[in-house]
Amino acid sequence: MRISKSQTEKNRRLVIQTAVDLMTAQGFEGTTMKQIARAAELGDATIYKYFPSKEKLVLAYFQQAAADALADIAKTPGLASFTLQEHMQLLIDALLERFLADREFVALAHKLVAGAPLLLMGDDLPGKTLLSQAFAELLAQAESKGEIAPCGFKPSLAALLADGVYAITAYWLRDDSEEFANTTQMVDLSLGLLVLTLHSGVINKALELGGFMLRSQLSRLLRDGHGLLDLLKLARMGLGGVGK
Repeated sequence: MRISKSQTEKNRRLVIQTAVDLMTAQGFEGTTMKQIARAAELGDATIYKYFPSKEKLVLAYFQQAAADALADIAKTPGLASFTLQEHMQLLIDALLERFLADREFVALAHKLVAGAPLLLMGDDLPGKTLLSQAFAELLAQAESKGEIAPCGFKPSLAALLADGVYAITAYWLRDDSEEFANTTQMVDLSLGLLVLTLHSGVINKALELGGFMLRSQLSRLLRDGHGLLDLLKLARMGLGGVGK
């Protein structure tokens, strides 16, 4: 029997949430597709019509979270008047808010994704395409408003920003400060630094170097949160003085 598109989407979300609940309680290895199917009240074989493996289920969670976060921010009153920094901050906040209720699962899933280096370096990183498109649109809007200097590398920069969201998530997962204050500060400083750089036009010369550093060094810097915050503060202060 055929089921409607809305029922298919409902079942897909149910399977994802059921997997989140079971894996949080039992771990990734301790949870089977059969257990997920039965907890979701689906047939043992039916679940494979939605997801071919547990790994795909985990990746689908991040894809769904990114799509839901983008849908959430689209409903924000006065969104068109937001600055580039405010809009990017809103996107990141919306995504972390989605992750918050499932933080234990996100930590478990992050370890799984981090164990696949080829995935991390490719476009198949869950949600990356959606996030890259969103950042590319924000950059184009900011450029058209004269908020940033003309940038010939918007697609590449948007992809780097999407990668950066996962680095921020990794930082957030290790943040034990009250109400994740260190993450809030790190995001604010990072975005402020980025906007200052884009406004100055330096990004056109530094993007290639910045991309290399982001991919190869950011995870190392994130291990020392306080050191990263100090670095961001110094860089932002330096750029803030440009043009004065």
